[in-house]
Amino acid sequence: MKKSFILILVTFLFFACGNNEEKSDAFGNFEADPVIVSAESSGKILELNIEKGQQIEQGAMAAVIDTMQVSLKLKQIEAQKATVTANRQSIRTQIEVFEEQIKNLRINQKRVENMLKDGAATQKQLDDINGQISVLERQIENTQTKYTAVNKELEVLDAQQAASRDMLERCIVTAPSGGTILETYVERGELAAPGKPLFKLANLDVLTLKVYVSGAQLPKVKIGEEVNVLIDETKTENQELKGRITWISPEAEFTPKIIQTKEERVKLVYAVKVAVQNDGTLKIGMPGEIRFQ
Repeated sequence: MKKSFILILVTFLFFACGNNEEKSDAFGNFEADPVIVSAESSGKILELNIEKGQQIEQGAMAAVIDTMQVSLKLKQIEAQKATVTANRQSIRTQIEVFEEQIKNLRINQKRVENMLKDGAATQKQLDDINGQISVLERQIENTQTKYTAVNKELEVLDAQQAASRDMLERCIVTAPSGGTILETYVERGELAAPGKPLFKLANLDVLTLKVYVSGAQLPKVKIGEEVNVLIDETKTENQELKGRITWISPEAEFTPKIIQTKEERVKLVYAVKVAVQNDGTLKIGMPGEIRFQ
């Protein structure tokens, strides 16, 4: 009698497990969309304010790369700009002096022209004034050319200053988004170079469950549709969460070895991504299942 009871119990558990598995339409693992932040300038890492597992906000300063050379370059450019600006002002003043001289000569020119009509002045006097005006006009043109050249020089310095300031900003490494530091690849005091990875960051508030469905299941799958997500709560019980389908692969692929499928005979499957709100329970790599509503 006892043996019969055990046999019935085992049979019941077997079918119960089978029915529970039948409820799941697809299987997969949770993953995140990490961002690997790399250095954009070269130099020694003076500060490293992050560590693995740390929560960080968007825009927070994660690291500081040596800024000495860039700062010195900026000071040099600022000094050059001050010199060129003073030179430009001197040229502008010189042009204003020439213009004032021409203005006075124009007055004398009018006076001599009137005197010439009355016979009180000679043509030579008028010619001399006209000659002086002509010389001053050519001097203004020559000085104006220098003024234009100085302005162009200032534009070049402004561009160099902007580039140096941009490089200075790139020495301050900030978090491009809020999230959790998954990995750090450098230590304080090491040398950084453009393109060298510094740390890996991911937002774990929402994780993606990547599952695989068969072609027969595909008509049930729609982007934006809500699905039930199951994760292991205990050895015998599952925890149910809500998820939303965000992506469906346009192409079929062979069944990954690590993925169980509802129909073992299926050889080609479609990858599907389901976004699931994470309350801290979900971890990257954790297995999960989905059930279509």
